[in-house]
Formats: sequence, structure tokens, C-alpha cells
Amino acid sequence: MSSFLMEIGTEELPAIPLLKELPNIKNKFKQILKSHRLDCEVEFFYTPRRLVLISDNFPTSQKEEILEFFGPPIDIAYKDGNPTQAALGFFKKCGISENETQITTKDNKEVLYCKKEAISKNSNELIQEILKEFLDSLNFGKAMRWGSNTESFIRPIKWILCMIDNKLVPLEIFGIKSSQVTYVHRNISYESKHVSSIDSYLQTLQNGKVILNQQKREEKILNEIAIIEKENNIKVEIDKELLDEIVSITEYPTALFGNFSEHFLEIPAPCIITSMKVNQRYFATYKDLKLYNGFVMVQNSLSENPKTIIEGNLKVLHARLEDALFFYHNDLKAGLDENKLVNITFVENLGSMLDKTKREVEIAKILCDIFKEELLKESNDFGLIQELIIQATTLSKTDLTSEMVYEFTELQGIMGYYYAKELRYDDRVALAIKEQYLPNSEDSELPSNLISAIIALSHKLDNLFGLFSINKIPSGSKDPFALRRAANGVIKIIIHFNLNFKLKEVFNNLRYLYKNFELKMLEEFILERLESTLPYNPSIIRAILASNEDDLLNIYLKAEALESSLQSQDKTMLMQTFKRLANIIKDVNFDNLNIQEDKLIATEEIELYNEFVKYKNKTFDNSDFKGRIDYLLSLNQVLSRFFDKVLVNAPDETLKTNRKNLIAQIYMAFFNIADIKEITL
Repeated sequence: MSSFLMEIGTEELPAIPLLKELPNIKNKFKQILKSHRLDCEVEFFYTPRRLVLISDNFPTSQKEEILEFFGPPIDIAYKDGNPTQAALGFFKKCGISENETQITTKDNKEVLYCKKEAISKNSNELIQEILKEFLDSLNFGKAMRWGSNTESFIRPIKWILCMIDNKLVPLEIFGIKSSQVTYVHRNISYESKHVSSIDSYLQTLQNGKVILNQQKREEKILNEIAIIEKENNIKVEIDKELLDEIVSITEYPTALFGNFSEHFLEIPAPCIITSMKVNQRYFATYKDLKLYNGFVMVQNSLSENPKTIIEGNLKVLHARLEDALFFYHNDLKAGLDENKLVNITFVENLGSMLDKTKREVEIAKILCDIFKEELLKESNDFGLIQELIIQATTLSKTDLTSEMVYEFTELQGIMGYYYAKELRYDDRVALAIKEQYLPNSEDSELPSNLISAIIALSHKLDNLFGLFSINKIPSGSKDPFALRRAANGVIKIIIHFNLNFKLKEVFNNLRYLYKNFELKMLEEFILERLESTLPYNPSIIRAILASNEDDLLNIYLKAEALESSLQSQDKTMLMQTFKRLANIIKDVNFDNLNIQEDKLIATEEIELYNEFVKYKNKTFDNSDFKGRIDYLLSLNQVLSRFFDKVLVNAPDETLKTNRKNLIAQIYMAFFNIADIKEITL
């Protein structure tokens, strides 16, 4: 084993593409080493100007390995005593002559066989190939070419440092030859620095104000922010995405605190925070739980006069906030006018955002009727609630025409909320505008009330219906309109608010709003999302769907009940019993399941019948699926005794029919919940 150091020096790496690929970089390098039989542990570090791999137990040569090759069967390898193309290909693959090949038995056939020791190369001989494979494996999205190079990388490579056991490994890639030099922070020097060992490399960077370890850079930022918080009696909002980005664009970060003019706090807080984060990469600050007119910036400069840097950044920030204040006042003067949405296209063949809004209003009206009982729990005045929902839906997209959302598209919905509040719309209308896109990610919050939920459902359902109607259906991993997320959102809202939502019924009510298309495709698309959305055994979901259940809430409640009830059962015995039950009734006429009590003669069938009658006579709440399942599962032992003692296919046709009808009725009682034979445990 020996020490290994590779530093790939580049022009400044763009933060976002780097961060997206970051979780894969180390593993990709390790996999490439493994493929070359050089398995070892590696540490990976980066700064905006370098990708660095270090190992203190790097193999000096490939590990020994015995290679086995199995070729074609003998009757295919030879014809008339001469090797066929299949045999010749095998010889070539193994790097052997015909005389060196062997014969062995595999899968009861004689096949060509070769066993040999793999050639072991020194690590130095492999590094050039490993470096090329490594750089080719990195996926940063867009890449660029420079100079006369025909190949591309995320940014031009400026230097390569590679050493094994502190000795230079000669390499060349993108026209750059490896050398024993590195570069320190630009504020220290632009000249290259000689490196004689890994220790000298690390010391050179430390002296040159480059913190190589990204975790150490993050710790430095957080420690300095903690000092700023204490000195100024404030709380800094640590945005993790922003922190990661700042770590990736600095080599020696230093946190600084500044104040902007208090009068800018008139602007809604999300505007200020977004402007600081997106445009300036500043952290927002709070005092007494309110946004404070202060900010934390992180510099990469080694300037000894931080005041000058803060003042320079303040000038830029003030200009940004002046623009935001101007936009805010202009937007308030313009008000919320849905008619302006006619100038914004939603999707080709689905009209403008005004057309979309009108469809969403119609959907909201239909949902109001469907969920009238639940809405009445929010207010006794259904007419008022419906009016608020229609108003919120009508205004929901109007902030798309605002100057603020034009500048910061991520504030859509949020700015509509602030404008509606300032223009004195009902608070419930304002909140519904704000929450219309929820949930918008896997871990997102849900709408906070039923009014907001209906607006959010209307938005998602229009996206699903509209895009399916013009055949913009997700395929494979492609989902440009985030329809899978929309379907997941519908499911989560329905479950969270405990709303019965029968897909076929709801979809038939909505179809008139769109071009004709196969509704079953959309139904199946949403039902398919249940397996990934609900935290239950997928076969349980499939068993429920096999019973033709299409109410999203009932599917969830049944899955929850089945998962819970099956935990306490002897699952093997249970599945055997119910699969046997399903097999027996295959040829039963389900249109006539009449049972003649006087034909029940065996003790076990009388016992089974009486227990099932108790179940039929028992009163369950509509949503008490667990109670029903538990009772039916309790029949398992009675059923087992029945199958052991009673001949179902009796010679007497009347007895046979009677017994099969009894079994079929029990099966159908289960089938109303789930097709139990579909469950695999």
C-alpha cells in the first residue's frame, strides 16, 4: 500500500451542477478503482477551483485474480472438427490459442473453458486510464470545450497534480500534463507552489488560505454566524441550500454582518429574503421573530477591511430592494385582475392562464357540491363558503401578471397572498391563494384548511385532466409537467382531509371541460401512485384495487386496516386458507348465492354459517374497515375446520351447491374490502 493524491485544478466550478453531482463523485471514483482491481478507501474534497482525491492505503499494483471464462457448448464450438466463429470469438476474448482451451461441464453441457491468472499491472500504469474514466463519468449537465480540445468538461482544466508515494505520476489530459504543483488562494498568490508530499500539499494550502475540507469551511461559516448572532442579539436563518452553495464557491469563507435601511421592511418578507438569497447569496436575519433589517454575507476575499466590503454589498442590495419596493407599490396599484391572464399562455392547445383559471373555477364548484357536508363543518353558511372558494380560485393566478413575480417566479402564490391581504380580501381567500400549489414536494406542507384544499385540488386536477387530454402523459422517467407530483398531491390532500373521492364519479363530472380522452388512463395513472404514496405493502394496495374500489380515501383506510390486522395473524395459514377458498368458488354462479339452511348438515358447516350470519347482522360504521376485517379474519379457524371435516364437492349436487354458496358469500364479504388472494406477505 502507498499514499495517493490527485488534484484536478479547474476554472471556477458552477455551484449548482457541482452540488447535484456531489453525492456521486467519490463513489464513482471508487467503482472505477474497483473495476481496475485497485480497491481502497478514498477521501474526496473540493473547492470552487479543485477536485481532490486522497488515499493513504492505495494499492501499488492490481490485486491477484483468477479469471474464469465459459464459452459455447462443444456442439456449437466445432463443426466437422473445425472451430466455428463462436469458438474463435471465445479464443480471442480469452487471449489464448485453440490448444490452450479446456473443456468443462456447465448446466449439464460440455462447454469451452479457460482459467488463467489475470495480469497484474502497477498502479502507475493505470492512472491515466482511471483519470479519463473518472472525468467522463462525472455528470454535471452541460459541459464545454476549450482550446483545440475535442472533448468537454464542466470547466477548463488548468492543472493536474498526481502523486503515488510522493512521486509524480506522469499524466496528460485535455492537453494538460501533470506536475508537482498546486495553487493557493488568489489573494495570496497567482504563482504555482511546489508539492513534495501529501503533507506538504496540505500545509501549502493551509498557509495559502485554502480550506480544502468542505466540512471545515461549513463549520467556519456556522461558527462565525453564531458569533454574529450573539453580538447583535439576532437570529440568522440558515438556509441549507444557500449554505451548501456558499461552501462550494468559497475557499476561505468569512461571515460578515451588515444592516440595510429599515424602510425596506415595508416590502413583504419573502421578497426581501428571496432577493437577498437569489441575487446576493445573503442569509436573512430575525429579531423578536420578525424579519430584521440585517443580513449576513460570506466573503471569499482576504480583505483586511471588511467595512469596505460590507458597504459595497449594501449599495448593490439597496438597489435591489429599491426595485422590489417599486414593483410592490406598482402591483398594489394595479390590483388583482384575472383578465390580464389572457396574455399568458398556459400550455399550447390548453389556452391561456385565464382559460385555465375558468376551468379551475368550474372544478371548484363541482368539488364544493361533492364536499358540501364537510364544508358545512367550516361554516353554516354554505353559500358564503362557496363564494369565497370561487373568488379565491378566480384570483389564484393573478399574481403571475405582477412585476414582482415576473422578477421572482418562485414567489407565485406567495405574492398573491400579500396583495390580497393588502387589498383587504377575506383572509381565507388570501390564504387559499398562498396555499394553492401545496403540496409541492415530497416533504411539503399540505393546505391548512378545506377551502385552501379545494383550490389546491382544482389546480392539480386541471393540470392532470388538461395535459392528459392533449396526450402530454409522463413516460419512463420523463415528467416535464410534474403530473406524478400532482397526482401524489391529490392523494395526500384527500387522505389528510378525510374526503371520500370516487375517481370514476368525480372524473365523469369533470370530463365536459376537456377534449375527449380515455378517462381510464388517468384513473390508472392516479391509482398507480398509491403504491409509492401509501406506506403499506404494495400487494395490499393491489388487492384492494382488484376489488374495484376507486374511492381514494377508502383505499387508504382499507390498506391501513389490512396492514394492521394482518400483523397479528398466522400469515402462512391465513393465505393458504383464503387461496383455497378462492379456488373452490371459481365456478360458482355469483348471481344466485342462496343458502338453504335445512341443507346444512355437518357440524362444521353449521358453525361456519352461524358465525357468518353474526357478521352479516353486526352493525359497522361505514369507515370501520378494521372491525370488518378483524371479524372476517376471526373466521379463519372455523374455515380451517370446515375444510378439514366437510367435503365441499359432495356427491349430492344440492349439498355441493349449498356449501359452495356459503364459501362464496364469505369470499364476497372479503372481496368488498380486498381480493385477499392477491396479498403476498
